[in-house]
Amino acid sequence: MSILQLDRNTFGDPADAGKLMSIEEAHQLLADWVPNERLRLHMKQVAAVMKAWALEKEGADATTALKWELAGLLHDADWEKHPNDHCRMIIEELERRHIDPEVIHCIASHGPRYFGVEPNNSMDKMIYMFDELSGFIHAAALIRPTRYDGMDAKSILKKLKTPSFAAQVNRDDITDALSRIDTPLEEIIQFIIDHQKDVA
Repeated sequence: MSILQLDRNTFGDPADAGKLMSIEEAHQLLADWVPNERLRLHMKQVAAVMKAWALEKEGADATTALKWELAGLLHDADWEKHPNDHCRMIIEELERRHIDPEVIHCIASHGPRYFGVEPNNSMDKMIYMFDELSGFIHAAALIRPTRYDGMDAKSILKKLKTPSFAAQVNRDDITDALSRIDTPLEEIIQFIIDHQKDVA
């Protein structure tokens, strides 16, 4: 991914706090913006893992879990059609729709090295953690005859040490994201396996 600095650190209008689109509206936006089914699947998987983490690990209520889910679902919505303006276009669209600034900031912070926006809360940190790792785990599943069935964290850890496997996945980003949270990598990997395996 090229460097696409956003040159700002505040997003949305504080008056829009708590304003969220429905998950149906988000899926419609995805359908309109993202023709590529594999990319849509990636975003759906990140959304499922984000929602599950919010509910199971953060004790989130339904509204907060929806924030996490929306950020995961829309974080790459402009990647296919607007690669040179990745993140900028979806951020501007969500600002036009008056979406909660926390959701927009979370999307803006999913690649701090690229967008120049630091993750500043658990939602931000976890989307950064899940983004690359979710895609990596899915790539590993695709080459297994049984896909996710029987997959375990140890096999993923081993593949992470093989630079030629899913070479486009940036291991440095995974390491940096992990340094910002207090959960062991093996536990995070298993959580992703468990919660994205049935997403279609």
